[in-house]
Amino acid sequence: MPASDLPPAAAILGCSGPALTDGERRFFARVNPVGFILFARNIATPAQVAALVADLRATVGRADAPVLIDQEGGRVQRLKPPHWRKAPAGAPFARLAARDPAAAVAALRLNYRLIGRELAALGIDVDCAPVLDVPVAGADDVIGDRALGADPVMVATLGRAVVDGLLDEGVLPVIKHIPGHGRAMVDSHHALPTVHAARADLEAQDFPPFRALADAPWAMTAHVVYTAIDDLPATTSAKVIGEVIRGLIGFDGVLVSDDLSMKALGGGFDERARRALEAGCDLVLHCNGDMAEMEAVAAGTLPLCDIARERLARAAAAKRRPGNLDTAAAALKVERALAGA
Repeated sequence: MPASDLPPAAAILGCSGPALTDGERRFFARVNPVGFILFARNIATPAQVAALVADLRATVGRADAPVLIDQEGGRVQRLKPPHWRKAPAGAPFARLAARDPAAAVAALRLNYRLIGRELAALGIDVDCAPVLDVPVAGADDVIGDRALGADPVMVATLGRAVVDGLLDEGVLPVIKHIPGHGRAMVDSHHALPTVHAARADLEAQDFPPFRALADAPWAMTAHVVYTAIDDLPATTSAKVIGEVIRGLIGFDGVLVSDDLSMKALGGGFDERARRALEAGCDLVLHCNGDMAEMEAVAAGTLPLCDIARERLARAAAAKRRPGNLDTAAAALKVERALAGA
């Protein structure tokens, strides 16, 4: 039975290199993941990336299968010079916002229009940005200069500019890491962060940017324990997802887990996938392209449920038709706005 006749598996998966292996083609055709994610190891030239994106979609027989990437700018940028523009991180826009909020919003939206245009030209239609985490003093640098500031109101304002800039170019933004990674004292890539802040403090500082952008089409969970709410990481906590993310924050878009291969999570990969989906994630994400791990993820992944399918369709409908954009002039405007910031 061709992949297109099967219910998609509720997973976003990576691949190992710049071109698919025969084994990857067979695996994706059999498993039929909802979509895919690209990393630096998958990137060489524009023509190669576009071909890989098309090849990935061909394996599942769906031209609209989402293809994700982390293209924030700064140190989290999979598409790099010389083929793609070197985009700034979030921190310079936060500094500009401290003295001229309107200029920061305009520059940031333009910056993400430029990013979105580069992605759309390759067929990539989901960008894992903006970072809405509000860092605190002493937090691990995993967020660091990726953040859009330390004031929740300004983070929300600048986050909206990112969302709008990407949507302007027909690319779907992913707000992350919901409900907030800014207090983590360890990097969730390497260990499980445990946040002991009172719930009132979380509601005052960490949750507001996500609440302000609860209409975003996609969100990515945080592999973080909030002891005031539950003893499980948000990704696998039905209480955090149901009570906070879907409830208090009010997010009703596509909820994807952060990468299941991060060391913050324990247990086998089938168990990680199953727990995240059972807790309320719409999709699970596995990034590193390791075939043995992906086989295990697939074993624990459920078919896409009806409400997740509806959320995906609603998200896709949020894309806007791109207008005219002089990319050279726009890049110069961003550069000049940030000069001295």
